Amino acid sequence: MLRVSFDEMFETFTSILLNYGFTKEKASLSARLFTETSLDGVYSHGLNRFPRFINTIKSGHVKPENDPVKVKELGNVEVWDGQAGPGNTNAHFCMNRAMEIAAEKGLSMLALKNTNHWMRGGAFGWQAANNGFIGICWTNTKPNMPAWGASENVIGNNPLIIAIPKKGGHLVLDMAMSLFSFGKIELYKRKNEELPFIGGYNNKGELTKNAAEIEQSELAMPIGYWKGAGLSLMLDLLAALLSGGNTTTDIGKHQEEAGLSQMFMAIDLKKISSPQFVEAKLEEVIKHLHSVSTFKEEDKVYYPGERTSLTRKQNTEKGIPVDEGYWQKVLEMK
Repeated sequence: MLRVSFDEMFETFTSILLNYGFTKEKASLSARLFTETSLDGVYSHGLNRFPRFINTIKSGHVKPENDPVKVKELGNVEVWDGQAGPGNTNAHFCMNRAMEIAAEKGLSMLALKNTNHWMRGGAFGWQAANNGFIGICWTNTKPNMPAWGASENVIGNNPLIIAIPKKGGHLVLDMAMSLFSFGKIELYKRKNEELPFIGGYNNKGELTKNAAEIEQSELAMPIGYWKGAGLSLMLDLLAALLSGGNTTTDIGKHQEEAGLSQMFMAIDLKKISSPQFVEAKLEEVIKHLHSVSTFKEEDKVYYPGERTSLTRKQNTEKGIPVDEGYWQKVLEMK
């Protein structure tokens, strides 16, 4: 397996972004977010996503020169317009702003409209937790999942992220509303492997584990069946109504996935509970999780974010494993 160091991947991404209208600061931030995503094992939204990101810049859907602008403020609630800027740098900015407000007022909520795909949403949960804040954020997407009972896509997989800071390893939940994200489905297809569980429908309306069939039909299975479908719809509506931006229905009217609506919340836990209480409770729950029995002796129960931390450590030591086809595509962009 080919492995690439963090620095090599980061420097490669940075040099390419500088050729596409990014300032030095913004190129460095976007490149770091892409590289950290692959470092953490989310290859589908790191290296593998980078060529598609460049194509959205070429097509004019992503405008590297644009930054978010504030359009409304009400106490600890703010509404921002992403001005079609890069999705990952827009989201990073908004979580930073959410933390600034929460540091002063305890809790904040930012709504962002007219932005682009943020790549890995979990990055912004880790961003909050690394700074000692609870972070909650979500985004809507193009219609890429069927409503429960529907035979066509009408709702989005609308990722939801919840992060809690903890000494020794943060808890970070990063989940799409589909049982398997399309990035994960693509990885299984490229490896010519079946999904471990039924992940969606094929074009005949049959439930299947075949990743290629699900990618072709785009009919991914909602988490919790009707419950996941309902949660997807509500997250979409909250993001659009609070930001004054597009719903998944609006986004679906255009060929490219653009003009997304997103939400960012930060909570300064120190203003609510003592650090001693928080750490004691987290340790108690995690210790209990780790102690429970499993069906297979070699298995272990992990808390959200735990395996990400383990992957990050391994890839830092050994280098980031890369799909040679995607890596070659990126090198040819330099």
